[in-house]
Amino acid sequence: MIIKSADFICSNTQISKLPPPVKPEYAFIGRSNVGKSSLINMLVAKKGLAKTSQTPGKTQLINHFLVNDNWYIVDLPGYGYARASKTKKADWNKFIQQYLDKRESLQCVMVLIDSRLDPQKIDIEFCNWLGEKGLSFVLVFTKADKQSTLKTDQSVAKFKKSLLETFDEVPQIFVTSAELHAGRDEILGFIGGINQSFEIPDYKTFE
Repeated sequence: MIIKSADFICSNTQISKLPPPVKPEYAFIGRSNVGKSSLINMLVAKKGLAKTSQTPGKTQLINHFLVNDNWYIVDLPGYGYARASKTKKADWNKFIQQYLDKRESLQCVMVLIDSRLDPQKIDIEFCNWLGEKGLSFVLVFTKADKQSTLKTDQSVAKFKKSLLETFDEVPQIFVTSAELHAGRDEILGFIGGINQSFEIPDYKTFE
């Protein structure tokens, strides 16, 4: 897939104000500081589209970016940032889960995992929640340039082993590096394949 355009469309905390679900959407989500903004910017080859920050938990909105006037990257708030208040966390969780569970045009959830870490309980729990809801997702391991290929392979293997305790099979896996542009063609090819069979869903507006 050749990226010709990528534009910020809107930020929201209300499901009712999202763009009409008439184009395929791919939600990017992971623990705070997993490298989500850098990955999004790398995929669309546009520095600064998604705002990167040294402060984990900066993204607190659902951000829609329109790519090639044809499909959306949806940048969701990171989960697991300890300094957010319980009330704010509960609000975030509610509207993130409502978006993921109710959004008719959502094609796949891209779950970002830091390739340098052992399996994190919060990541496994989130994958299990997606599985319980029957939502399609893939695993995107980030920051692979920060360590050897062997260590990344070991991290991926450990995560797969943890998931297989609750899943019959592991979803598709992508290993990426925003610095080296690793995994870019694979992810864009995956998205392009799904886009080809996308049909506009019947939908209703949410209040």
